[in-house]
Amino acid sequence: MKKIFNARFGILWLIIISAGALRLFPHPVNSTPIGAMALFGGAYFGRRWLAFIVPLAALFVSDIVVNYVFYQKFVLLHEMVIWVYGAFILNVVVGNMIKKVKVSNVVAGGIVGAILFYVITNFGVWATPGIMHIYPMTPQGLIACYVAGIPYLWNTVAGNLFYSALMFGVFELAKRKFTVLSIAK
Repeated sequence: MKKIFNARFGILWLIIISAGALRLFPHPVNSTPIGAMALFGGAYFGRRWLAFIVPLAALFVSDIVVNYVFYQKFVLLHEMVIWVYGAFILNVVVGNMIKKVKVSNVVAGGIVGAILFYVITNFGVWATPGIMHIYPMTPQGLIACYVAGIPYLWNTVAGNLFYSALMFGVFELAKRKFTVLSIAK
């Protein structure tokens, strides 16, 4: 039985945690590393439960820190948590589908992940009562919500592609230098 906690796990964990910390730096709205974290975890963790747990933990902790630092409030779960985390989990699944890490697969995964995030979270904005409920519960309201979210979609695509290039690139370069990291999924 292979050990779970080895050099490969440590580097993967470090890359994901570092990406989560990048959310604290100024960035355009929705141009964050969260989609890339999910894609990266899904692609590289051999144990599927780790592919979900490590990126989700990084997202959860970074959400708490972001809410406390920027909004001066301690929030464990926000009104969009089901939609955001559901989309995030599907991004991990997309990462799991990357059998061979190459530029075209990572780009495709980043774009598919961004589209899934856009479709799910905009539906959540439309369907969630409370603060986020600014669109009428009609087909026209749903369409208006999706149209209003288009700029965020482009930012999500840009964030996914940039941070995926960074995260996958760093790990692939590290694998070339340190063969211990090249262990099969």
